[in-house]
Amino acid sequence: MEFSEQHKNESLQRLRRLLKASGVTDEEFQKSLDQEALDLLVIDKLIVNTRHYFTEDELIDITGANPDLVKRLWRALGFPEANPKDPIFTDFDIEALTTILSVIKLGIADPERAIQLTRVIGSSLARIAEAQVTMAQLVEGADDPIIRAETLALAVESLLPSLVRILEYAFRRHLQAAARRAWLYSTRTQGGSLQLTVGFADMVGFTYLSQQVNPDTLADIVGRFESLAYDIIIKGSGRVVKMIGDEVMFVVDDPAQAVEIGLELASAYSDDELLSDVRIALAYGEVLAWEGDYFGAVVNKASRIVNIANPGSVLVPREIYELLKDDQRFVFKQIRPAYLKDIGRVELWLVTRPGEEAKEDFRRIGARWRRFSEILRDLDELREQGQRLIDAVVGQQERDDLKRTKS
Repeated sequence: MEFSEQHKNESLQRLRRLLKASGVTDEEFQKSLDQEALDLLVIDKLIVNTRHYFTEDELIDITGANPDLVKRLWRALGFPEANPKDPIFTDFDIEALTTILSVIKLGIADPERAIQLTRVIGSSLARIAEAQVTMAQLVEGADDPIIRAETLALAVESLLPSLVRILEYAFRRHLQAAARRAWLYSTRTQGGSLQLTVGFADMVGFTYLSQQVNPDTLADIVGRFESLAYDIIIKGSGRVVKMIGDEVMFVVDDPAQAVEIGLELASAYSDDELLSDVRIALAYGEVLAWEGDYFGAVVNKASRIVNIANPGSVLVPREIYELLKDDQRFVFKQIRPAYLKDIGRVELWLVTRPGEEAKEDFRRIGARWRRFSEILRDLDELREQGQRLIDAVVGQQERDDLKRTKS
């Protein structure tokens, strides 16, 4: 979108006032303007709004923290190690470090647990920050440096406080849910073991699709894949553990609910023209819950099984079959056992609903992608024909030129 000079001048003046209120001098502003780096100035001065900067040595002197602990906490947040003489730390860093030291001093957490928690917080918030920046880049006028900088500044000033409150709200809700689950698990565990159903859903043909579409369309595909996964898994009383590109890992307390989720996922993706089918695998047994993730033989088994499942199918091993074989909501069909890497021979069952036949086709790609691939093949053929025609014309011209030279 084109912006008038008057519009850009007004934006520039508003931006100047915002930055000046945050301690930016006229010289700093003009230098950034000349270098077309106003948005970088906004990033450095408004997102972390501070007038004081400290080196690592000064940070350690002010807080009295152990230098090794400071370095480890900084790395745990996900940031590269800083030069001790570079003034990159702010009042926010001093406040955060002082809080962590107080928690350690009170005995609420030892240094190792504090670093562990910092690592989880850092990785989670890094993804939130990346998502927020991606959304901000989609605003109108993002190609104009002045409009882009003003939009970013206004977003920081107006939206950042609201985002912080939303993060606090979401954290309190998730903390409540996690604490309730921990209490529930503690009442039913035996010898410290936790029994859960672990599931994986893997989208078929994602590599093919990603090679054929532009980044915007690929973003739509990934967004749609995640949206469906979250809606169906959460609605079925499951929990999304993580998205791994074209794969989602989830856990469910009840094996029957896990199978219901698997069947719903298979059906939903099969009916979606934008996406291809998914393979689903489930396994049940003892798992280790650690920092919001899950580990153990059961997780490995489900992960291995999903790689051999047919598109649109739900596969389960004997443990789930034995638990649910008499459940009238499901039909189990035993298939050939499989040898899984690092696991060995595993008996497998295909799960369907009564009256439904198991999908036997090896691949289903959405209707629009089938048509799209046909168009691509047609274009390739036209390109080859065009190149042959050009080669023929060029070759004839060269032969004619040679004849004229000889004559």
